[in-house]
Amino acid sequence: MTLIPSERTTSLNQEALEGLGEEHAGPLLRPGDQGYDEARHVWNGMIDRKPAVIARATGAADVRTAVRLARDQGLSLSVRGGGHNIAGSAVVDDGLMIDLSLLRGVRMNPDGEAVRVEPGLSWGDVDRETQALGRAVPTGIVSTTGVAGLTLGGGFGWLSRRWGLTCDHLRSVDLVTATGEYLRVDCESHPDLFWALRGGGGNFGIVTSFEFETRPVGPEALGGLVVHSGGDAERVIDLFRRVTEAAPDELTTLLLLRLAPPAPFLPESIHGKPIAAIGACWAGDPDEGDKATRTFREKGDPVADNITAKPFVAHQQMLDAANPHGRRYYWKSEYLGELADGVADTLLRYTRNLPSPHSALLMMHLGGKIRRPDEDTAVPHREAEYIVNIAGSWEDPTEDERQIGWVRDFWSELREHSDYGPYTNFMTDDEGRDRDRVRQAYGPFYDRLAEIKAEWDPENLFRSNQNIRP
Repeated sequence: MTLIPSERTTSLNQEALEGLGEEHAGPLLRPGDQGYDEARHVWNGMIDRKPAVIARATGAADVRTAVRLARDQGLSLSVRGGGHNIAGSAVVDDGLMIDLSLLRGVRMNPDGEAVRVEPGLSWGDVDRETQALGRAVPTGIVSTTGVAGLTLGGGFGWLSRRWGLTCDHLRSVDLVTATGEYLRVDCESHPDLFWALRGGGGNFGIVTSFEFETRPVGPEALGGLVVHSGGDAERVIDLFRRVTEAAPDELTTLLLLRLAPPAPFLPESIHGKPIAAIGACWAGDPDEGDKATRTFREKGDPVADNITAKPFVAHQQMLDAANPHGRRYYWKSEYLGELADGVADTLLRYTRNLPSPHSALLMMHLGGKIRRPDEDTAVPHREAEYIVNIAGSWEDPTEDERQIGWVRDFWSELREHSDYGPYTNFMTDDEGRDRDRVRQAYGPFYDRLAEIKAEWDPENLFRSNQNIRP
């Protein structure tokens, strides 16, 4: 792989820090200060970086002040929104970290058709507000995921086959640029920049407010998991393939191979043993959904089936417990055009010997509205049928080498079946430093994105991300 060379970083001098303190309304945290360690710790417990200073923003003015300081002082800069990114790009060693976690405003339009959201929120926070009016923004599959990172990287989840990606619902942003300029950006004002923000990640500026279109969803949705024993995994994979080949846009399904967690709806006799599950969400009339899901719920001999009508927010939280804050995570992802026999064989071989009770293979069905966006965005690989995530998850730091090795070996075989690349939001830190892998992630849009990057951030100030070099 071709590694991106590290950028030069200078130290933050005391005079510059005092100047920042005079203009910055929010707290400034240095090593040893109360709250510093809490602010620098993010979702992925493998990330243990120590910024020289953490600037906790209370508004766009604080963001502009911190950006200008980083630019003028030649400091490495990182930006924390929800802090949920697998690569830990929210935190930078020895540089300036802008912490947006205090920006937690959310405001629905009275008609419910649009919502304005600040970047310190998780999608669970947004769901609680939008569901009060029976609306939702299509988002991911874990409610603790941050708004900013998911949106800027694309964002797919349970509603995407029916309604499209998260970034497809973005209508405008308030943005602080690399020069500290404050802009409203939408499809009419700076259209090229707006195109790049919808899929190009945090490469182009810091969003201090997002405006989304919402969709009529809930307050109840049909969803859940059908779980089979691991011995039936081959048949479940084939069933998943047949279901996805005929699925209407309203139906989104997810293949899940892992060891059974001690979940209340699972029999105690299978706890800790291999399982093969199909997760589902029906974004339409629940009665029609019940009929559609029975095409796979009544096949084979499942050990559990909790697909039922439930509050939409509950369905969005279904996988939260499997992704707690502070555990050690290492992922590899790949888009696939089909679920070929060679793919199935690879999935079976590596999930028969899972190295951790928390690790899993997840394969989500794409297609539907994802392939038919109403507007042009920078999200590549929309023609892919599936996205696979090899999700390594464990607790003991002494296990890092073994656990990471399993993910990498699994991926190296799976990669042979893909003509695409990874999903940017699932890229680990080492992938983000691999130029070839970054190019694969952005696909045919990379060169255009690099041109826009050169216009808006020619010095590559915003580089703690899946970086597009100007």
